[in-house]
Amino acid sequence: MQEAPKTLFARNGDVHIAYQTVGSGPLDIFLVDTWVHHVEIVWDFPDFARFLRRLASFGRLIHFDRRGTGLSDPVPLDRLPDFETQVADAIAVLDAAGSARPAIVGLNDGTLVAMLLAAGHPERCASLVLWSVTAKHQQAAGMAMEAIDEAIEMMTQGQSRGESGVEFLAPSRAQDERFSQQLARLQRYSVRPGAMGHYYRQSMESDCTDILPTIKAPTLALNRTGNPIVAIELTREVVSLIPDAKLVELPGEDHLVFSQDIDAPLDEIEEFLTGVRTGADPDRILTTVLFTDIVDSTTRASDMGDRRWRDLLDHHNALVRAELDRFGGREIATTGDGFFATFESPARAVRCARAICQAIPSLGIQIRAGVHTGEVEVRGADLGGLAVHIGARVAGRAEPGEVLVSSTVKDLLAGSGIEFEDRGEHELKGVPGSWRLFAEASA
Repeated sequence: MQEAPKTLFARNGDVHIAYQTVGSGPLDIFLVDTWVHHVEIVWDFPDFARFLRRLASFGRLIHFDRRGTGLSDPVPLDRLPDFETQVADAIAVLDAAGSARPAIVGLNDGTLVAMLLAAGHPERCASLVLWSVTAKHQQAAGMAMEAIDEAIEMMTQGQSRGESGVEFLAPSRAQDERFSQQLARLQRYSVRPGAMGHYYRQSMESDCTDILPTIKAPTLALNRTGNPIVAIELTREVVSLIPDAKLVELPGEDHLVFSQDIDAPLDEIEEFLTGVRTGADPDRILTTVLFTDIVDSTTRASDMGDRRWRDLLDHHNALVRAELDRFGGREIATTGDGFFATFESPARAVRCARAICQAIPSLGIQIRAGVHTGEVEVRGADLGGLAVHIGARVAGRAEPGEVLVSSTVKDLLAGSGIEFEDRGEHELKGVPGSWRLFAEASA
């Protein structure tokens, strides 16, 4: 993957606020997310990372963790911040990043801080973008105030069970187990259960109706017409109260901006902030891909029968996932009898592949593995491009129990202590030219 942005810390009083800057250009874009944000973990969430990278393509993106969340300083539950403090934290981040007057982008309940910042400090806001905005979150939830405690208890229990709430936040992805796992992981790293209850209550009890007419910055509000959490009618009401605000209504049902037809809101934001709409080019990142598959899987499945084969696959999948977690790999897809994963470094990928090859025979099977490093195209949770095809073709050339790598990987690992044996030149189906392949030679 691309090198992760450096995490820095701004200071407001005795509290440190984590932030990152990404990209460059004459325009600064200041992202105010919900309290479910972690400046480093978001890059492990493909859909969210793509949203951030596209924003950063417009200018310099600044994003941060609100006080008591993510990598910002934890604070006692009886000292969690009010909105005035959160606005002051945001200004501290802008000062530390050297951003005088950015475009401010608020997401979901982050719109509350964004609107307060724009209204109270107009000199610090060049323009304002609001996603899924409402003036009254309690009204949006259709919830009586006395029901807030019950809702908080349900949310806390759900987090303790590893639930993500994807069926409410992103109905279009409700059957996407990988997306749900990534969302739950982000929530877990972002906010503690006790603090989550505070931020939720704060959002539910807020009412910023009175400040809306005082916002002078050019404003764009966006929402999906089927959003079950913030109804489009409530966003229309906000727009009617902000002078000369523009509303864009998008088809869809997801509350999360990055979970459904991500390019539609990004196209609108780009045009609003820059005056042009370049369209979505594939994101390209440098990463190491690993492919594995079970040797003679068709024959083994036929010999074992469906039930025994499914049990074996379950054990195989659990073992592979354990090694991916140990070496920092990210599962992209399963291929029935194999895995497609990515790594930040080729060394981790090769060592993970070797560990899998050594562990799998305990199940009475063998795998082959292929590793390649190159640029891949990122579209949502999917990866494509020539580098992916090369990785798959390299794996197909490996012998049982063998980790085969491209010459690119071999060259990158010079001096790493990992040894290789030359396997000669090979034609890879669908890939131009011939490729020299090497087998990892374990000690």
